[in-house]
Amino acid sequence: MDYKEAGVDVNEGYLAVEKYRDLADATKGRLKNSVLGGIGNFAGMVSLKEIVNGMEEPVLVSGTDGVGTKLDIAFTIKKYDTVGIDCVAMCVNDILCHGARPLFFLDYLACGKLDSFIAAKIVESVATGCKEAGCVLLGGETAEMPGFYDEGKYDIAGFAIGLADRKNIIDGKAIREGDVLLGIASSGAHSNGFSLIRKVLPNLEEDFGGMPLGRALLTPTSIYVKPVLGLMEKISINGMAHITGGGFYENIPRMFSHPEVNLRPSDPAKCPVTPDNTHCLQSIAFNALINKNSWTIPAIFNRIAAGVGELRETGAAAEKAGKDLIQTDEALCSMMFNTFNMGIGFVIAVDSGDVKQALDYLDEKGYPAWEIGKVAVGSGKSRVCFL
Repeated sequence: MDYKEAGVDVNEGYLAVEKYRDLADATKGRLKNSVLGGIGNFAGMVSLKEIVNGMEEPVLVSGTDGVGTKLDIAFTIKKYDTVGIDCVAMCVNDILCHGARPLFFLDYLACGKLDSFIAAKIVESVATGCKEAGCVLLGGETAEMPGFYDEGKYDIAGFAIGLADRKNIIDGKAIREGDVLLGIASSGAHSNGFSLIRKVLPNLEEDFGGMPLGRALLTPTSIYVKPVLGLMEKISINGMAHITGGGFYENIPRMFSHPEVNLRPSDPAKCPVTPDNTHCLQSIAFNALINKNSWTIPAIFNRIAAGVGELRETGAAAEKAGKDLIQTDEALCSMMFNTFNMGIGFVIAVDSGDVKQALDYLDEKGYPAWEIGKVAVGSGKSRVCFL
């Protein structure tokens, strides 16, 4: 018995790598003189000499993620040209939250039986995502594991490395009471909640606005890198959140730090005082007050809500019924906002005086955004409150 008889076709792997090489080369862009070597080396290499020019204290910022069970829909309907964009987006949007510009991306592709055509289509979509994010596809790994993954199924994960000057890192410390929260539109469900979606929407051929529902669900995750980095050059952004798994409730509070402020103690015995014995340093919590009527929830979430509510309607009737459920069923609405992005893929906190400029700029770049809430002082743990 040889390796091929055991289920691993090394020649198919070589063919896949040959297809990857040109895809990766096409992503080098502004970093073409900084990338050393290429696909096929043992490691990817990037020279930082030119990249860090002008930075006082360069900081590498990293993020890793996958696509999750959204992949099951892609392989069920044999559509492979979007999931790589999802993988890149989930990583670069995370590091963007700290003001980092993505430099490079690496992927990990695993399967039971390698088909070089399918693998290349997936990596082609990774390259598409890298170009959109302005980063290099530096390398990766393709693993063929017969008997571990079902034939015809693939998994993909990746990680991104970005760069920021330490003095410019966004960590929430600049957020203040009264800051305005702006929500940037998502393209759909992005890459979260699909274990639930697959349960409640089993018919991928159902009509959804003139297309099969499965194709609509595969709309790739929005990549916010270029418009947000561009906005950072025009105004100060005090905090950012990528709305991923956990929806609003888990992700928006992650943008807040808990700054220590000088407060007059109500009980000096319980509070370490400052040298003048009149004030103490106390940590405050910020809450996000969100007006969920400040943007229109996309139809796909209405359709998901109808499935969650186990309604029998399909198509346009299901969308309407789901919309009604979100408005009237408090428990279901809370669950939806705790699972999905509900049409808001990225949130930024800005000074109230910068709101109009920010909204106008994002709209000009093709990224609709809304004023969805504000920052208020709370107590204890930061949380999201809907108005």
